[in-house]
Amino acid sequence: MPPIRRLTLPLPTGPRHVHAYVAEGTLFDTGLGLGDVDWSRLGIERVAITHFHPDHVGGAASAAAGTGATVHQDALDYAQCEQVWGTPDWPERMAAWFRRNGVPADVADELIEQGHAFAPFISFARDPELLREGDELGGWSVVELPGHADGHLGYLRDGVLVGGDHLLAEISPAIGLYPESRPDPLGDYMSSLERTIERAPRLVLPGHGEPIRDPTRRARDLLDHHARRLDETAAALDRDRPQTGFEVSLALFGAELAPPQRRFAVAETLSHLEHLVARGRARRHEGGRSLTYTAS
Repeated sequence: MPPIRRLTLPLPTGPRHVHAYVAEGTLFDTGLGLGDVDWSRLGIERVAITHFHPDHVGGAASAAAGTGATVHQDALDYAQCEQVWGTPDWPERMAAWFRRNGVPADVADELIEQGHAFAPFISFARDPELLREGDELGGWSVVELPGHADGHLGYLRDGVLVGGDHLLAEISPAIGLYPESRPDPLGDYMSSLERTIERAPRLVLPGHGEPIRDPTRRARDLLDHHARRLDETAAALDRDRPQTGFEVSLALFGAELAPPQRRFAVAETLSHLEHLVARGRARRHEGGRSLTYTAS
């Protein structure tokens, strides 16, 4: 196993840090790319992206420009990168989607201002080399781990998984439903956890927090967590009273959340609702101005 160097880069919001890793010329993820690292000093030949979220892909273009490295990314992940960070109207589309799911207009509209303020800092690499399950990159096997992001990848070698946000030691990775995403991200995530258990890596190097030294146990804990949350979500539904995702989120997460946390809560609630729909435990109703859900 080659030596692996961890770079801990600052973030302006929680969890206040993100990890990138360097091993034998491969840089795994790039942080936000706010000028925190002189990439030219790290001997980087290739950049491997786990997923398109800004704290992982935001510095990809600057890392490539500073080193001459090639950038490698999942095909679906890159398509969503362009869809989100490469289009000027994404904040408006996101706000409209949240309003459709019952989020009050004043909360949803904050997405527009925040999105336009944030997007200029994201410098993803255009036209990367595209990866898929089973590819090899710098001696690492590419594994698909959809859930936290639809095109999330991990990189596995000698029992060590560079895992992005697939597994985190102290918190449950956010599994949310967003516009133009795969229809059942929670189902995808639970399947990815099962595949992680089957692969049984001995160590996971995560995007946040400390290394995970018993990944199989952590994956099982997360499966149990989501099974409980699904039961709680199902219990919040009524057969006769349709509710929006926003309304169900109030029952699951309480009413006292700041707007950014509420949006995450709604996205998480929707991922659980859609998984219940996929399993026949809930029904989605698309008539009217808002999407609503009832118990089956």
